[in-house]
Amino acid sequence: MNIRCDSQSKVRRRRSEPYVQLDAEAFEAIVVDELDELPDDMIDGLENVVFVVEDRPEDGTLDLLGLYDGYALTERDRYGMGEMPDRIILYREPLLAICDDEDELRDEIHVTLVHEIAHFYGIDDDRLHELGWA
Repeated sequence: MNIRCDSQSKVRRRRSEPYVQLDAEAFEAIVVDELDELPDDMIDGLENVVFVVEDRPEDGTLDLLGLYDGYALTERDRYGMGEMPDRIILYREPLLAICDDEDELRDEIHVTLVHEIAHFYGIDDDRLHELGWA
C-alpha cells in the first residue's frame, strides 16, 4: 500500500507574504545543505527515493511543510523492481511562511527532512511524537 505521510505546519500564524524571501534555487541549496548535515546512517539506507521541492501542495494551501509519498521500508516486501521512486517533497512557500529568518528556515527544513525520512523507515507520527521528532 502506497502511503502518504506529511509534516504538518506549526500551529502559529502564517504570513500571506513570507518574511524570508528566497527563490526556488536558493531554497533548494539550503535543502541540499541540510541533507548534507544529516547523519550518514540516516541517509545511507534510503533506496529508490528522490527529494523534491515544490512551491505548494496540490491543494494550494500552506498547511503542509513536507510529504513522504511512497512505500515505507517496512512495506517493501510488496515493492517491485522497476517501481517509480518514492518521493520526499518539501514545500517552499509553507516553510517560508512560518519562518522569521534563514536560521529558523534551516531548522524547519532539517526537522521536516528528518520527519519525512522517518516515514520512509516506517516510523509513524505517534512514534515520532514519542521520540520528540514531531
